[in-house]
Amino acid sequence: MKIGFIGLGNMGGHMARNLAVAGHEVTGFDVAGIRIEGVAQASSSAEAAMGADVLVTMLPNGQILRAVAAEVIPALPENACFIDCSTVDVESARAVAADWPLSVDAPVSGGIGGADAGTLTFMAGGSAKAFKIAEPLFEIMGQKAVHCGESGAGQAAKICNNMILGATMIVTCEAFALADKLGLDRQKMFDVVSTSSGYSWSLNAYCPAPGIGPQSPADNDYNPGFASELMLKDLRLSQQAAEAVGAATPLGQHATQEYARFVEGEDGRGKDFSAMLPRLSKMARN
Repeated sequence: MKIGFIGLGNMGGHMARNLAVAGHEVTGFDVAGIRIEGVAQASSSAEAAMGADVLVTMLPNGQILRAVAAEVIPALPENACFIDCSTVDVESARAVAADWPLSVDAPVSGGIGGADAGTLTFMAGGSAKAFKIAEPLFEIMGQKAVHCGESGAGQAAKICNNMILGATMIVTCEAFALADKLGLDRQKMFDVVSTSSGYSWSLNAYCPAPGIGPQSPADNDYNPGFASELMLKDLRLSQQAAEAVGAATPLGQHATQEYARFVEGEDGRGKDFSAMLPRLSKMARN
């Protein structure tokens, strides 16, 4: 299959490489001029789209997605499938689908490690026909793909998931900070909570305390697997969507405010989102 891939950064580069390793003819483009072994380099987004059976994008935000879509859609062959793996607002995903009906919004979960290992989870929105075309590629780049519904449903699933993730990471970090002040050993707390009703992915799989549980960014000085500023972006998307439909999300709103303070008012930019733990450990109760 001939695949165009636009956006070869920390996530997209690994995903494009995995498609090429699987035997597909991949042509990539990135505004930063990034080169990926096994991926041919195009000089523009439109060139990457020309002659493609499938076009995949992994981009920073909805505004950039719309701009790229306006550039590539005139270059796409009539029956090409457009798969956008970016995390963007629901309306941008639906705008692309309106302009190119054979499209799938398919944001991912699994971070850089998952992109490298080909173990991502894809949350897909779009027609059944478009999903059927995209599914074999999801199987190469990931371990699971869920067809969530029509266009925009993939983005809706992603922002709901990450609202839960942002809020649970904060309360997990709060619990460790509280345990420290109560004199409770962190390992003992993990041993209890990880097998009790406080179980969560944030604790069990991505523990924010260094040296506790499976290896995580906390063990690498909080160098990001998922950067705090990206969590803030996703939380803001959740609140934008909640406002649009009149949904009450008080904890999601609070998590957004906390990450905004951390990223924009403190030193959280460039750190993993689990770096909330050292932040909270230094804070006193108001």
